[in-house]
Amino acid sequence: MTTALLSAMIRPMLEARLPDWLEPHWFASKEEALEKAPLAEIGWFDLNEKEPMAAIAKAATKLKWLNSIYAGLDFMPLGALQERGVVVTNGVGINAITIAEYVVMMMLAHAKGYAQVVRAQDRHEWLLDSPGKRELAGERVLLLGMGAIGSLVKTRLKAFDMEVVPVRRSGADGALTPDEWRGRLGEFDWVILAVPATDETRGMIGADELGAMKDTAVLVNVARGDVVDQDALVSALDAKSIEAALLDVTTPEPLPQDHPLWSLENAQVTMHLSGRAQTKMFQRSVDRFVLNLERWHRGEPVEPRMDLALGY
Repeated sequence: MTTALLSAMIRPMLEARLPDWLEPHWFASKEEALEKAPLAEIGWFDLNEKEPMAAIAKAATKLKWLNSIYAGLDFMPLGALQERGVVVTNGVGINAITIAEYVVMMMLAHAKGYAQVVRAQDRHEWLLDSPGKRELAGERVLLLGMGAIGSLVKTRLKAFDMEVVPVRRSGADGALTPDEWRGRLGEFDWVILAVPATDETRGMIGADELGAMKDTAVLVNVARGDVVDQDALVSALDAKSIEAALLDVTTPEPLPQDHPLWSLENAQVTMHLSGRAQTKMFQRSVDRFVLNLERWHRGEPVEPRMDLALGY
């Protein structure tokens, strides 16, 4: 028998589908998980808090395979897991559909001034003109990050007749290379960040990059808050050197109530809700886990497997 430590959160969907070679142990609290962690060969340690997840992973010294619904696991002890030879599968692609839809929603809401329309309705005021007249069709998009989310964003924006230019290491198919995009920032109406959280991407948009963008450009971030130099972004928004920033992610999270991003008219903060705006996240995760259990038992690779050295 192989011992697994699994979150009780997914027990109703998962328990009846577990194979007979697996001995499941369920936890409903971080204390219970820490107590049982040393037994686990397979682990699904997801909690709403990240620090306890890392502590549980450290305590699971027999762990061979760690699964998670989270796509970004930069908060986990990846170096220690790599040294111990642990295989890690993450939630890449689980929420890609809803996040891509959220990107389109944010862009349309900004272009049409929809927030002002909602506020007018709250005031029972009949507007005589549209507060937003921008059209997506024909505008140019720089897309940084061509993983599961970025690929779906590109497909959806192309359906709006937008020109989407991704960044790829190869530079193939009209893409810009990592060495080229900064010099071309001034050509784009929208800059979308959907990159993984790594040392390479941290702070990739700073004062220089913001200064190179059009004053009518809009920055959209569904990656991680620290991909952007937030102080530089506040300064750029305050000076109106870019038109707006649509931010599903910030640093820190939750954003403090007195942070200037809340009150800047050209900043939209959506509280990291893009991945939660769906109904199928847990079902997709369970389906993938069950399929991976079959592969694991047959000695086949599980997917999607993280490269722990790269961090994604």
